[in-house]
Amino acid sequence: MSHMENPHEQEARERWGDTEAWRESRRRTGSYSPEQVREIKAELEEIEASVARLLEDGAPADGEAARAAAERARLHIDRWYYPCPPAMHVGLAEMYVSDPRFRAHYEDRREGLAEYLAAAIRANAGN
Repeated sequence: MSHMENPHEQEARERWGDTEAWRESRRRTGSYSPEQVREIKAELEEIEASVARLLEDGAPADGEAARAAAERARLHIDRWYYPCPPAMHVGLAEMYVSDPRFRAHYEDRREGLAEYLAAAIRANAGN
């Protein structure tokens, strides 16, 4: 299968194309079967839904459940795309709140979700 479809691929290539993470992500995703692509999307959907439920239930972003969900999100990236140590995940969290498209993705699911997820990621990384 060709690389996973991503409407922002050109921008991502321009932004990160010279990084090892980009090269590794391209290498990995280029070999995924349609079944693996469905598994990846379903796994991500479940992770994001679980974080939204935690926010809705009032679970603290630095609590055990939210940190565990953040760790699942980090491991999802690490498994399917590129090595994602906690410090890199914190960098992604900052993008989730600062980049309007990432923020909108999370906010469309649940108001406050971008900040909540970012806080959970920071807490999971010990920040």
